[in-house]
Order: sequence, then C-alpha cells, then structure tokens
Amino acid sequence: MTHSTLFSGLQGRLKEDAPLGARTWFRTGGNADWLFVPKNVDDLRSFLHQRPSTMPLTVLGACSNIIIRDGGLEGAVIRLAGGFADITRDGDHGLIVGAAALDVTVAEQAALYGLAQMEFLVGIPGSIGGAIAMNAGAYGGEMRNILDWVDILTLDGQEKRLPAADLNMSYRHSSLPQGAIVIRARLRGTPDDPSLIKERLAHIRASREESQPLRTRTGGSTFRNPEEHKAWALIDQAGCRGLRFGDAQISEKHCNFMLNTGQASSYELEHLGEIVKQRVLDNSGVMLQWEIKRLGRFLPNQHIAFSNTNMGA
Repeated sequence: MTHSTLFSGLQGRLKEDAPLGARTWFRTGGNADWLFVPKNVDDLRSFLHQRPSTMPLTVLGACSNIIIRDGGLEGAVIRLAGGFADITRDGDHGLIVGAAALDVTVAEQAALYGLAQMEFLVGIPGSIGGAIAMNAGAYGGEMRNILDWVDILTLDGQEKRLPAADLNMSYRHSSLPQGAIVIRARLRGTPDDPSLIKERLAHIRASREESQPLRTRTGGSTFRNPEEHKAWALIDQAGCRGLRFGDAQISEKHCNFMLNTGQASSYELEHLGEIVKQRVLDNSGVMLQWEIKRLGRFLPNQHIAFSNTNMGA
C-alpha cells in the first residue's frame, strides 16, 4: 500500500522505507517503514487521525542516545523538526521551548536572556522532548528542576497540557501518558548576569571535552548510574575499558561510552553492551540498566550470531 492511498492532505514530508542510520549519532541502523516529518501541530494531528490503529508508532528526536537495530523500525516514525524547535521568552523567568529544540541551543538561548539553572542542558546531547521523557540530567541539574508544564498530543490527536507534578519525574524517568508526543514545554529559570552564565557554560563544555569522547560516533552515556555507584567505575573494575566486539568498542577515555570505530552494526553495539552488563554483574553483583534506548527489529540471523563472532580487548 502506498502513502497516497494510506495518507492524504499532509503538508510535511512522508517517505516509505526511509533510511534512519545516518540520523543517529552512532551512524547505524535500518530503515523506517514510514518516516513522517510534520510541518506543524495540525499536520501531525492529521497524520495521527489517518494512521491505522494497528500501525506501530515511534517518535525520534536528535537520535543521540539511541540504537536503531539493523532490521529497522516497524510502522510509522515521526521526526519533529522545523517549527517544533522554536524557543521564545515567556515572562521574566521562563522559556517556551519546542520539543525538537536541541538541549544545547536552549542552554545558549537561556544565557542570552540572562536565565540561569538551565546551564546543565549544554552537557546533554539531544532535544527537549527526549530530555523530558527521560528526565535528563547532568552537572547537578535535571529537567524536573526547571520544567513547569508540557504540552502533548495523544495518539488520537488531542492536545493536553500537563503540569510537571503530574509526570512523577525521578532519576532518568517521567510518567508521560502512553504514546504521548511532546510538542512543547515551559522551562523556568532564575535571572542572573548573562556573562556569568556563559562562563558556567564554558566550564561545562571544557569538562565534557576533557572527559568524554565527543569527536567520535558515540551515543552518550550507555548505562544509568546504579544507586550508590558510578556506571563507568563498575565497567572499569570489570576490565571492560577498551573492550571490543567487531567495530564496536568501549571508550578508553570514558568507559560508559560506546563507540562505532568503523563499520559497526547496531547488533555489534548492543551485543557489546550486553557483554559489559554480564561482566559487571559477575564482578560486582550489580546489574546495569541501559540508558541508551534500543529500538526496532533484529535481522533474521542476529539472534544466533553470538557464538559465531569473535571478541577481543
């Protein structure tokens, strides 16, 4: 069935069998059955109304903290861009921010307006929609500390505004309604001298540059920090620094980061992560939890490839 018979009257870009790998920071992964980039909220609502209820739906942002499996994503993928990235001042203390706005851009814009408390966003690769969904945090800040409310679209196209208190935000978690698509949010800052805010942004950037493998094909922090532990320390203690599986590698610089050092597949990256989880469990008794999202289908032979692939440090 072609998109002309399934969807009509859409203003955004709709494509069948759309490549996704190049959009991810790892530069790996298969295609989407359908990829839709809506022009605006009304266009997105029209798409949701026309989407068959049995068609799976995935929303992608900056694709910074994600592995899309090699078999691609079933059903429809929505990627927000354009007008969904707007940032506007709201009163003396707030910003209205589109879900597709990059965290780094929001931090920089807040600094221009003299709004503090958002500096941590410059240390988070990704977009605001994803940051809200996972209560992203870094350098002492978290989304729950600056979020006033969030506007969402439900799967049937209804727009709702939810106060931050309704999201029950906790470490790397928020309770958004099932299937909700974040479209915009209000962030709350504290007035401060813009020059001081810019100094703090520069300090965070320098700290990241020194400690993280930023100029590589990576996906941010691989695992969440377990209670009373640092994931990188557990990985290091388990002897996994520099560990390789094909062209996937645990970073020598920061061992809670995985790298695509060449032509790694999504399968190699995910399997390397599972090897690390097992080694950490064997060494420390702590079960690591993925922070990177893994989405989509394996290729047919990948479930039996474990015993046929060599691994080396």
